[in-house]
Amino acid sequence: MTFRPVKSETLAQPTMEGAGVHLHRAFGFHNPSAFDPFLLFDDFRGDHPSQFEKGFPWHPHRGIETITYVLAGTVDHADSLGNKGSLGAGDIQWMTAGSGIMHQEMPHGNAQGQMHGFQLWANLPSSLKMTGPRYQDVSASDIPEVIDDDGTRVKVIVGSFWGKRGPVDGIAAEPQYLDITVPAGVRKTFKVDVERHAFAYIFEGSGSFRDASQPYGVRVEKEINGQELHLRDMSGNRTLVQFDQGDEVTIQAGEHGIRFLLVSGKPLKEPVAWHGPIVMNTGEELREAVRDLQNGTFIRAQPDGL
Repeated sequence: MTFRPVKSETLAQPTMEGAGVHLHRAFGFHNPSAFDPFLLFDDFRGDHPSQFEKGFPWHPHRGIETITYVLAGTVDHADSLGNKGSLGAGDIQWMTAGSGIMHQEMPHGNAQGQMHGFQLWANLPSSLKMTGPRYQDVSASDIPEVIDDDGTRVKVIVGSFWGKRGPVDGIAAEPQYLDITVPAGVRKTFKVDVERHAFAYIFEGSGSFRDASQPYGVRVEKEINGQELHLRDMSGNRTLVQFDQGDEVTIQAGEHGIRFLLVSGKPLKEPVAWHGPIVMNTGEELREAVRDLQNGTFIRAQPDGL
């Protein structure tokens, strides 16, 4: 086993998208090789509808896949091919934009006015850039959850883990997407394919992904359940952790436990030409997409083609 060291830890930065949605961006519009095959990751949450209710009106997508995971509230969605629906708490939508689609997403708060969700963009390889669009809508009840003896809980959204397989399949990046909760004071190790790029995103509690046996000079400040916690080495809410190479990651949970997403995917290692939600391989392909938008020929699929 080879421990994956932490390559970087950064806080998601506040920004606005759509018609004025307040969110935090963990990464995006960066060097595309850094998280290949992933392009962007947003954490959108708020306690006041004015922060998100204007949503993400009609906008184009081509050449990518978008993964929306809702934790609180709902997201109504519709597209130019006549598809529509609503995602509730715990639901997932994996949309393959492929050759092109016009799409809108309108979030709504729960009874307390709260909204929380994530959106991840995954790149498509050149061979699938112009594939037909498709959806995989998954309800919370269809997402398997594994509970270990120490109280660790893992929701398997995509990929295989601990004998369970997530309901989303046929994804080009062959990703693994896990929602993990580790109780207070527990140290846990998770396998990650050595060939994949991997990152964790903390959204509740705190913990350290650094090797607990090598605390980098951080003194012990508290002991819980007989385990030493190096609290000054802890990372918390809205922290993005990017891992270096290896085949496992280790988390030492803080005094209130930790909940995070662990996401990994096989790099495509292809050139990227990027203009907002349109991601192609060459500048000419990108210019063609823009011409298609201007000429009204962006949508290649037909309503009955899904």
